[in-house]
Amino acid sequence: MTATASSSPHPLTDLPVATPLSARFAALQAEREANWPPAQLSANAHQRKLLLDAHDAQNHPLPGAPIAPFTLIGADGAAITQNDLAPNGPAVLLFYRFGTCPACNIALPYYQEALWPSLKAAGIPLLAISAQTPVDTGIALRGNLTFPLASDPDYALAQRLGITFFPEAQPPVEPGQDWIGATLGTNSYEMVQPAAVILNADGTLRHLIVSPDWLDRPEAEDILAHLPEVA
Repeated sequence: MTATASSSPHPLTDLPVATPLSARFAALQAEREANWPPAQLSANAHQRKLLLDAHDAQNHPLPGAPIAPFTLIGADGAAITQNDLAPNGPAVLLFYRFGTCPACNIALPYYQEALWPSLKAAGIPLLAISAQTPVDTGIALRGNLTFPLASDPDYALAQRLGITFFPEAQPPVEPGQDWIGATLGTNSYEMVQPAAVILNADGTLRHLIVSPDWLDRPEAEDILAHLPEVA
């Protein structure tokens, strides 16, 4: 990620509903290979490889670890606490990068189709979270999302989970310049890696799947495999 935040949403709405997330990302990559100049493709691949190479699973809490109480901010500005999410059972949290991230505009609609119906039927909350403040609701409108979005102020929960990072390039930013800190509303180069989190009602971590490569995120069944509450 450079100083600018020039990403634009790309929902790939022409793919069949049953298309796996990996195939949706493959379609996005194929489109980029057909339309992007070689230098842009190379830079994108380099950024993703750097994050993969730098990823260390030891930075993340293990299953069973307690997660300190946290407060998120919903799209309506209301506070959402850990107790609000999982008072009687598990909750699923999906961390995404930001509202106009093309891969996120593919991933969240996929989870709307392939994950949310099963969770909703089982009474398990689903919440999509980014550091972006305030929440960019455009991603919900584009993806017809019916599960809520929230912001993680000051990266508090993401940092506890060990899923934030700083990009390799952090050039100085001029006043009024378009850059990732302006997009996020955080005035920082710090970003959140996509992740799927399952929290237990007692505030402990049940499962965490981190995606340092933002084009490699868990399929719905990978998350549901850790939720026996889903019939």
